[in-house]
Amino acid sequence: MWMPQGRKLQLIPELHHLHWNGETISQLDLHVIIYEIPKFSSHHYSLGSRSLSEKMRSSIKKPQWFEDLKQKKQYLDLDTVILAINSAHAAKILSERQLPVKSCAGHFKPLWMFPTFTWKFFAALVALLATSVYVILQSFHILLSYMSCIGIDVVLVRAFNNTWTNIGIRCSQFLYWPILLRGHGHRSESCIEYSEKVALRRHSIWSCLVVDVLLGNLFGISLWYQAEPACLFISNFAVDVTNYLLRTGCVWLMGNPAGFKLNTELAGVLGMISLNTIQIWSTLGSFMDFFLVPIAKAISLCGILFGFTTAAALIIDLISLVTRHVFVLHWILSLVYSQQIQALAALWRLFRGRKWNPLRQRLDSYDYTVEQHVVGSLLFTPLLLLLPTTSVFYTFFTIMNTVISFICVVMEVSISVIHTTPYNSAFLWLMRKKRFPSGIWLEIVCRQHGTTVPSVIDPLELNGSLSKKSPKIPRSGGRKTLVLVSVLHSNYLSLGELICPSYRYIYSVVSRTAISSSAYGILTGKRILSAPGTTYPSRLPWMALPYKIYWRLCFEAVFACR
Repeated sequence: MWMPQGRKLQLIPELHHLHWNGETISQLDLHVIIYEIPKFSSHHYSLGSRSLSEKMRSSIKKPQWFEDLKQKKQYLDLDTVILAINSAHAAKILSERQLPVKSCAGHFKPLWMFPTFTWKFFAALVALLATSVYVILQSFHILLSYMSCIGIDVVLVRAFNNTWTNIGIRCSQFLYWPILLRGHGHRSESCIEYSEKVALRRHSIWSCLVVDVLLGNLFGISLWYQAEPACLFISNFAVDVTNYLLRTGCVWLMGNPAGFKLNTELAGVLGMISLNTIQIWSTLGSFMDFFLVPIAKAISLCGILFGFTTAAALIIDLISLVTRHVFVLHWILSLVYSQQIQALAALWRLFRGRKWNPLRQRLDSYDYTVEQHVVGSLLFTPLLLLLPTTSVFYTFFTIMNTVISFICVVMEVSISVIHTTPYNSAFLWLMRKKRFPSGIWLEIVCRQHGTTVPSVIDPLELNGSLSKKSPKIPRSGGRKTLVLVSVLHSNYLSLGELICPSYRYIYSVVSRTAISSSAYGILTGKRILSAPGTTYPSRLPWMALPYKIYWRLCFEAVFACR
């Protein structure tokens, strides 16, 4: 039974008797459930993952009979009931839509056709604009295919991997939007819950694309008009970092850093290698000052045309190219440091009479000769004394490389957040919370014994509770019947429960396992990953259709949304 919200209950049906297996049963209980009709873009019912039992959790340990009871199969299949409630009204509307509609326009037929003509004109205009973009993208794809034959694209992909990935994702979204916007047949329209899920999935790409392009235009236009001041700031910042941080730090390490006495010869060799590398790279970078303004405008154009994610990916690739000398020095020092740590660990096992078994991954006992002990002692002493000198240089460049990697990780995580945030769901949740149900509950508004029931009952005045227990009624033939009236309500998802499942991959980046593995990699001299755990949307295959067919797809997709 359904009843619109805000109206009073006028009549409760009375059940006289029921025929069951040829027998007449008259002593029956009647349960009337009042619910609001599910409507598309309004509300529906769903059991979800948040039910009443989950809301009543407690820290007290449950007995075993309670766990066994939960594992038993329910006599009433609530999923089928909810599916029937969500499908009844939707199937009715779908069947009425298939019937021929009688024209009642009469003399107002020209006025009735005017909105249709306007929508067709708008669809044709959007299809023409989308086809123009399609032709431009196909031209660039042909040019890149020609470059792949020469082998230039391999260098570009390796140097600008993040930019290439984000441009591919954005181009595939531009190409496939008419296909993703089209309907999915009558199967999704026969149930309100399915229709809501299909609509959210269909419009998620639009919301992500619009937000990304808006952010990209704000960033790109601001950078376009402030290109010269931004380039001057970046140039001065790079000079300060090179002169007052890298070079000064290397000279400081070649002396007595923080009062530590290091090996002068090894510190001089490592310091000169670092200073020469920094000098060579800074000399090459000085020639790039003339191209800073064009590069800044290229970043702004990427943001305006492809969105903020592509501009941010290009910035990440440029940071990786500019700081390549720091990465190389860190890689060389980590290689030396890790080999030195492994050699010291092996020599320490030699003194203990232990040997590492790589097959069983364990330490086994082993009898070393006197000559092996003498050689091990001669090697262990200089390696141990040179370890502080190597470790200070390794620590310095590890800190520099970690700061650069952290900046890139933050930017890549922001790109992934922009790609995966359900903007349309968050906006609809703010406008209409009923579209995101999670669990159901019944509000008892009336409980009457016998068959006499008041003629008018206001559900707002008679409030019941699920915790109230109905009195026990004897099972004899003369017992009174029980009339129960309840209202079906829904629990709703919170904004955090709606959005947080999209960010599960971010938790893997900052999880305890990732932090411990990074700390272990720093201590043992292993390189740190640039961006662990970040994910991007799947890239669709390239579309190659004649432009007339693509225009027809765009026109039908936009016109179907009227």
